[in-house]
Amino acid sequence: MKQDKFLTGILAGIGVLTLFALVLFFTRQDRRAYLPEDTPEGVAHNYVLAVLNKDYEKAYGYLADLKYKPTYDEFRQSFLNGMVTPDNTGVDVGRSTITGDEAVVDITIYYGYSDPFSSRVGSPDRSLLVEQNGEWKISSMPYNFWDWNWYQEPYSP
Repeated sequence: MKQDKFLTGILAGIGVLTLFALVLFFTRQDRRAYLPEDTPEGVAHNYVLAVLNKDYEKAYGYLADLKYKPTYDEFRQSFLNGMVTPDNTGVDVGRSTITGDEAVVDITIYYGYSDPFSSRVGSPDRSLLVEQNGEWKISSMPYNFWDWNWYQEPYSP
């Protein structure tokens, strides 16, 4: 009789934990929301989020209007052809340093591992932004979110 109460207690505990996990799963809020675009950090965050959501038109709108800017089709094709691969990465957008009409935003890229015993490793990098017509626009982002052919003079032999 003692073992039946012990087993019942274990099963009840498992049931409570399962119910708790399900409640958390279905009630948690999606923290992936767009931020105000009045800071370099907000623009960098929104660009990354638009890329992850595959909203390439919105992401393209955050690019600076500089010489050799890619066309929208070139921009989109970089993602579709696998030249830019943001999948299996996590991103933390940090602080910015503003100097005149330029800003540097600290960004950490986290790469996913298929091994459950590996720890998450972050690679610090930065995003460069310029202020154009009162808005912050991106002129460079880290690999996984940027094609190095963008804003480069076309090669002509």
